[in-house]
Parts: sequence; structure tokens; C-alpha cells
Amino acid sequence: MPIAPGTSFGPYEIIAMLGAGGMGEVYKARDTRLNRIVAIKFLKAGHAERFQREARAIASLNHPHICALYDVGPDYLVMEFVEGAPLKGPMPDAEALGLSIQIAGALDAAHRKGIAHRDLKPANILVTSSGAKLLDFGLAKAISRVEPGEETLSALTEAGMIVGTAAYMSPEQAEGKPVDERSDIFSFGTVLYEMLSGRRAFHRDTQIATLAAVLRDPPQPLPTTVQVIFRDVLDRCLQKDPSLRFESAANLSEALRQIDLKKPAGETPSIAILPFANLSADRDNEYFSDGLAEEIINALSQIPGLHVAARTSAFALRGKDLSIRRIGEELNVATVLEGSLRRAGNRMRLTVQLVNVADGFHLWSERYDREMTDVFAIQDEISQAIVDKLKVQLGRSGAPPVGKRHTDNLEAYHCYLQGRYHLHRYSPENLPKALDRFRRALELDPDYALAYAGIADYYYISTLVAGASPVESLPAARLAAKKAVELDDSLPDAHGILSAIEAMHYNWPEATASSRRALELDPANVMARYYYAAWLLRPQGRFEEAAIEMERLVEQDPLSPRFGFVLALTLYNLRRYDEAIRQARRVIDFDQSNMIAHWVLACSLLAMDRLEEALAAAESAVVYGPKASMAHGALACVQARMGRRDEAIAIMDRMRQSTDRTYWGHTMLACIYNLLGEPDEAIVEYMAAIEIRESNTIQLIWDPLLYPLRQHPRFPELLAAMNLPAR
Repeated sequence: MPIAPGTSFGPYEIIAMLGAGGMGEVYKARDTRLNRIVAIKFLKAGHAERFQREARAIASLNHPHICALYDVGPDYLVMEFVEGAPLKGPMPDAEALGLSIQIAGALDAAHRKGIAHRDLKPANILVTSSGAKLLDFGLAKAISRVEPGEETLSALTEAGMIVGTAAYMSPEQAEGKPVDERSDIFSFGTVLYEMLSGRRAFHRDTQIATLAAVLRDPPQPLPTTVQVIFRDVLDRCLQKDPSLRFESAANLSEALRQIDLKKPAGETPSIAILPFANLSADRDNEYFSDGLAEEIINALSQIPGLHVAARTSAFALRGKDLSIRRIGEELNVATVLEGSLRRAGNRMRLTVQLVNVADGFHLWSERYDREMTDVFAIQDEISQAIVDKLKVQLGRSGAPPVGKRHTDNLEAYHCYLQGRYHLHRYSPENLPKALDRFRRALELDPDYALAYAGIADYYYISTLVAGASPVESLPAARLAAKKAVELDDSLPDAHGILSAIEAMHYNWPEATASSRRALELDPANVMARYYYAAWLLRPQGRFEEAAIEMERLVEQDPLSPRFGFVLALTLYNLRRYDEAIRQARRVIDFDQSNMIAHWVLACSLLAMDRLEEALAAAESAVVYGPKASMAHGALACVQARMGRRDEAIAIMDRMRQSTDRTYWGHTMLACIYNLLGEPDEAIVEYMAAIEIRESNTIQLIWDPLLYPLRQHPRFPELLAAMNLPAR
């Protein structure tokens, strides 16, 4: 009979039944001692041996993607309460790859402890806000490697006994033969197949027919939309002969990490739109030439099958004396559109050329002498011409998407372009000019959704580069973003910035919903994908998925310092320090003054105990960020690790006096205190950072330099204050 809610069971108070199965019943409960939500599994009679086996298996494992065991009794288990949904496909290749790396890592951890799962299937894998969680080790038992023809008393199954779930069993399981960790690898292959295809690899009408398919049949071919590079891993996992599969989950994990979802060069039509040269007598017209190029980038980016270099990278080459071939190499494109714009009064002359990178020949050129009111038509004509010349295969309409006209007021449109022009300079001097132009656009057209999105961007960026107080700026940013969405729900940029703003408010459900909407509207939108990786995946500790997404963004926008240093930071979080160092140095090679890249470099070197190099990198961060306590904090961290306590404390004292302390200060002070061996003070500083919404709180919570704090009794308070799950 089910246990009623409110019933006390020792220190546990039952909240609700979660489910029941052949082995027992599972309840959601509260540990009244720690005020922690847990899951309690109660044993049914006749399963004592299996129940104890599960307890021993889980108790020996400590991995972020394996459900943790808190307590055990003669007929119950108390486990981590995991909020999530069972794994379900199909899903995008990048998401499948990130989750599969986590699952394989969990299997590797179990196998290293000598434990095989033996019932790996989607129902036993929950997808949570922090990634995959592997459940139910009820069939687990100690591993003993069984070679062909060899008999062993410690084999996992007794001869003739079938254990597991038919559709996900290995052939040796299906035959009741002894199994080892390679059986889990076969089951992993069936799970990955389902993640990619949305269907079971060996589904038949009856269990007997399913078992026969596992023994004899290959799975149906994967959908053509699944990238070929997955197929080699799947083929090896699903070999009927265990000796032909991956030798271990560690080898499987390494193979998954080597998967590169980038398409081979030259396979996809590609183009970069360079900023148009402003030949007008008035140099202030550069905003218009830039805006026109950016609008064409936005229109072409919506065309499936066409790779368009992102704005940041294309515009980063402005003023550089580079050949077309070199530009193509830098941006990884086969064609380049360049042009010039001359404006006089209400007339403009735009000249454009589409150039083939390989030989420098012009594929197409055109000159437009038009009234300013024709600007939208010109954008559409250029997009159509590029599609025609590159022979991009379009959908049923046979035409590229027509650029949406978000306002009929041409002066408001110009004000908006001026606002974006100033905003893209990311400097304290230009940001107020951006806000002024966006507000003027709204005076001219109160329903101009893009102008509201621009205001949201302004307040968001002000907290990052201008030292604005997040407590004051973020509510204004949220209000503007929501107004933009209210006026036009089809704007991916508005939904994207709203997702980041909600994340900075620790509102994860709202942030997730906004991010999904942005990506649904425009899957190729680089900023929507950036917000998803940096402000949703990373704060929730889903670094494998974040790294995959950031690598793809860096491929599309190779000269973006922001994408580059976030990728470096993500690799650092994954403790892939050598790769983080290389990536940070790539950013520095192109943008020597990038303080955050020097900061990531210093932290990565510090984590490897390369202290003298870390000191030099931290000093460079201070040179390029003399007022940023983030830079001074890195220097103090290095000094603390080098045993120079007085120097570290002196830096802390100066940081406390900094006017920038309301932005970066508390999180970096927490890092320094932690390295000085004062974890209580570190917790206090981090909690202060959370209270004032320092944006770095959700970026640094899983920082390797703060790793020891995870063992602090108050660390769960930090996670709870940010509405993040324990992990």
C-alpha cells in the first residue's frame, strides 16, 4: 500500500510517490536534518540480494552524471533526487554528442570501479538542467573480463539467465552468456542510436523477435540528417562480437571527444560580407554603410545550405590590407562580397562585387543608384543575386527570405542603425550614444520592436563593459526585451538577449524557454547560440555541450574575441588546460589587448602549477584591464598560490576600494580567499556577489580554482541562491 504524504520515516518526511516497479517503490521525501529533497527506494520482499547489490554499486561511485547515494538501510535506499525527463530522441547532433560524452564518462567511472550497469536504456538516463544522470544500478555487479571460450565463477550472469531490457541488451546478454563492460558499450550504442534517430535500433513486435534482432540483425540506417561522423562510433559500439567493440568506456569517451561536427571545407557554399567602404563626404555615414552590410548578412544567414561568416569576424578585417585569398582563409569562406557606398542627401550609390576567393575573379558586380527609400529593396536584390550566383538550393518558394521591414519610418530605421553602430563598439564612451539613438527611434516609431531589443542589449552590455550595477541595469534590460517580444514575437535576437537576462536573474525555466524560442526562430543565429552556450549550458555545469557549441561558433565567427575566450574558459572548466591555453593565446594573437583572454590564460596556467607563466599572464591582464578587478584578482590568485600572502592581501585591499567592485569584485575576492585557505570568507564574498547579481557568479561557480569550496557545508546555499541544482 502506498505511503501517504506527510508520513515520517526516520528523519525523512514523505512528499509523494514517484513510481513503482518490480523491485520496489520510489518516493520523493525531505531530509529534515539538512532540509534536502531526496528520493527513497523501498524494497519489495524477495529482492534483498539485488537491492543490496545496487546499494554497494551506487555507494562506490562519485560522479556528476551518476545519481548519488546518501543513505542505506536493510530495505531502503536514500538517493539524490533528480529532476529531469527520461532521455528521448531525436535531438540535434550537438546535443546528442554532449549528452553521450557525459553518459560514456559515467560508464567509464563505473567500470573503473569494476561495476557494469547491465540495464542501460533511455528510461534509466534522466536529462536534467545539468545534463545526463545515470540511474538504476540494480542489475550491476562486479566486472570480470570474459574472453571467448573462457569460463569464470565471477562472471556477471549465470548461464542461461537473461538479465536486462530486451531492446537494449547486448547479444551476449540476450543469450544469457557471461558479460563484461563491453556489454554496456553495446547498450550505449543502442541509446545513442535512439538519441540520433528517435527510434529503437532493434525494435520488433514481440520480445522474442526483439531478442532475435539483437542477435542477428543490423539496425536500420540512420536518418540522412545525422552527420556521417557518428556512424563509425555507432558501428563499433553495435558489433555483435564483443572483441570488435571499443575495448573500454574510456576509449569510447575519447572517440566521442574526437567527433568534429564541422562540415568539410568546400562542401557548403560560403560567403563573407565585408563592411562597405563609406565614400560619402560625411564620415558619420559609416553607420549606414555598416548597417546595410549587416542587414544583408542577416538575410543570407537565414538561408539553409549557405554558410555566412558572422558579422564580428567579417567586420574585424576592416582597414586591414589583406588579399581576397587571405580574407577567405581567415574567415573560412569561398566567396567574398565587398562594396562601397556614397550617400548625398536622399540619394545613394552602392557598388558591390562578389569575388571568388580561389582565383580572385568577379562572379558578379552591380551598381545601384537609388533613393534612400529603396534601401530594403536593394538588400533583397543583392541577396537574390548572391543566391543565384552561388547556386544555393532553396526551398519550394525558389527565393531567399525577404528582409522583414520592422518599421515604415525611414528616419527611425536610420536611428536604429546608428544605435547598433555605437553598441558594437562595446566601449563606455559609445554606449550612451547607442541608448540615445534607440530612444530617438522609439520617439519616431513607438512600436519599433528592434529598438526595444537594442535598449535591452545596451543595459545588458553596460553591466559587462561599463561597470553598471546589474541590480539597476538588469530590470531595465528585461523590461525592454519583453516589450520587444510583445511587439514582435518573431525576433530571435530579442528572445536571445531575454534568455541571457533571465539567466542573470537566475530564472532558469524562463531563460530556457526564451533560448529555445530564439533557436526555433533562427537555428543559425550566432548570438542566440552564444547565449544558449554561455548563459544556460555553462552555469548548469554542462561544459561538454557548451564546448561543442562554442567550437562551432568559433568556426563560424573565427575572429570574434568573445566567442574565442568563452571557448577557452569552457575548456578550462573541463580541465583541458592545454587546449584552453592554446585557445586563449589564439585570441591574444589577434586581439592583444583582450584582458579576459589574458585572465583565462593566467587561470589555466595556474591550474597546471606553471606559476611563473601564470604570473606573467596575470600581469598582462592588469596592463590591459587596469581598472578591472577581474585582472587584479587573477594576479592575487597567483600570488596566493606562490605563497606570497602579503602581496595577495594588498591586492585585495586595493580591489575593495575599486569603483568596479560592484561588478567583478566579490567573485574574484572569493577565489583569492579560497586560495589563501579561508573558505568561510570565500563563501561570504560569493554570497555577496549573488545578492548584487554579479554576472560572473554563474560563470565562476564551477571554476576549478573554487573546487575545494564544493566540500564546504554552505556551498549548497550558493547553488540554492542561484536556483542551480546540486551536482
